Amino acid sequence: MKLTILGCHSATPRINTNPTSQVLEINNHIFLIDCGEGTQVELRRNKVKFNRIKHIFISHLHGDHYFGLIGLISTFRLLTRETELHIYAPKGLKELVTLQMKLANSWTNYQLIFHELTSHEPELIFEDEKVAVYTIPLDHRIYTNGFLFKEKPGLRKLDMNAAIEADIDMAYFNKLKQGFDVENNKGKLVKNETVTKDPPEPRSYAFCSDTAYNEKLVNNILGVTALYHEATFLEKHEKLTIPTKHSTAKQAASIAKQANVGTLILGHFSTRYDNLDLFKEEAQTVFKHVELAKDGKVFSF
Repeated sequence: MKLTILGCHSATPRINTNPTSQVLEINNHIFLIDCGEGTQVELRRNKVKFNRIKHIFISHLHGDHYFGLIGLISTFRLLTRETELHIYAPKGLKELVTLQMKLANSWTNYQLIFHELTSHEPELIFEDEKVAVYTIPLDHRIYTNGFLFKEKPGLRKLDMNAAIEADIDMAYFNKLKQGFDVENNKGKLVKNETVTKDPPEPRSYAFCSDTAYNEKLVNNILGVTALYHEATFLEKHEKLTIPTKHSTAKQAASIAKQANVGTLILGHFSTRYDNLDLFKEEAQTVFKHVELAKDGKVFSF
């Protein structure tokens, strides 16, 4: 699982700070999460292949999380894309995008499929044989979702030496990987656990931006491999979290600790701060395993 941060700052873009956007590579999928202004430039800078992006997840309809989308959709059209594109976003985004395309008479030459989100409860919005994606309802000024990406358990690992010693025909190896007991060449039943090993632990990633401190998140993200949680403010500006419905670094760390996550990644920093190391220092007073998002930074799990 690899996470590439394209932008991790709040509000307006600057020369060296981009609004929220990131790419998650998980089990051969490339998912684009949020699409702030400048996303397609950052995709090119980070050498992400446009044609591999088939699913885009938009958390909410504040501009710093989706203003780059129409430009990206348009670029896909100019590049004569043929692959369909799925967009999972709050109801209203389809209307915004289609109006822009209508007024510009620039309809896509590929299938653009909107999945409009309205539920205030967690729901499964994408699933295949390898990955499942769920919404995580957040507490912000407008309807907002985070997203939980979960690998499905992989095939068991075959212990080749043990399988040969147990006199199992190669024709049954795939059955063993699927977890079945099989008969060997002498008709004896061989227990699966004696010739296979557990697959790697499935990895998971939770994206939670933007949100006020909300302990209801905890049950939805228990034990995730990595959690990206917004940290717009430091504790000294905690009073600003109430009208803005954002969080402090310390509050994000509290959520990470309660959910027993593997790694906490802080992001969505207010541009009022020059020293972002203070966010990590503050969070680590509550939770040890803290990383700071940074435009262009790559995390591998």
